Amino acid sequence: MTIPMTQQQVRLVKHTWKLLREVNPILLGDVFYGRLFFMYPFLRPLFKGPMDAQYRKFFDMLSLIVARIDLPDTLGQEIAALAQSHKGYGVQPSHYEDVKAALLWTLEVGLGNDWNDEVGKAWEACYNGLAHLMLAHE
Repeated sequence: MTIPMTQQQVRLVKHTWKLLREVNPILLGDVFYGRLFFMYPFLRPLFKGPMDAQYRKFFDMLSLIVARIDLPDTLGQEIAALAQSHKGYGVQPSHYEDVKAALLWTLEVGLGNDWNDEVGKAWEACYNGLAHLMLAHE
């Protein structure tokens, strides 16, 4: 199980996530899900219950993934469980591209001047690798 990223991309993802960890997880989650539901309103019904809990799950899972991005074998159980839960909620393979667009937009807005093409490509490689692994576990 690997996420195809260069060492430089891994460093960029870790560094920029460290900057974003200073943001309140509720605020970051609200921005991400706000964008996701604005651009793709058909995804809103997949999320039940209070969103604050979902915001924290989103933030915590991103933190875990970034912390272990250079040790993908240690993510196996989490990736498999995440894939199965997403499938159980009705997530379709095509939704991964929608989520990627909202995530990259959120990261770009959140990082401001710390965002550039190289950072964007690093996060895209990270997300694409993760999505590939999740889809393989469905």
